[in-house]
Amino acid sequence: MNIQECTEAIRAKVGDNSGLNAVLKFDCGDDGKIVIDGASTPNTVDNVDRETDCTVAITLENLNALLTGQLNPVTGFMSGKFKVSGDMSVAMKLQRVV
Repeated sequence: MNIQECTEAIRAKVGDNSGLNAVLKFDCGDDGKIVIDGASTPNTVDNVDRETDCTVAITLENLNALLTGQLNPVTGFMSGKFKVSGDMSVAMKLQRVV
């Protein structure tokens, strides 16, 4: 999936309630960014780069693996397939999002 397809997949999974209560960004470098605003009502998912509570630096390939269930968020973090900066408690809620 490309960045737009990933954005739509996350938007469909998040729906109106992500349980994040924060703003999370998937930063896929040159491939783009996906920002989930779980602090707003209703939640929004877009590709507008902005300050967030937590940023997950991840390749588009690994984001696809997360979204398709081929990569467990905990395993991905522990194996270094993505890096988290900012509020770690937000990152711990990744399983609700992907």
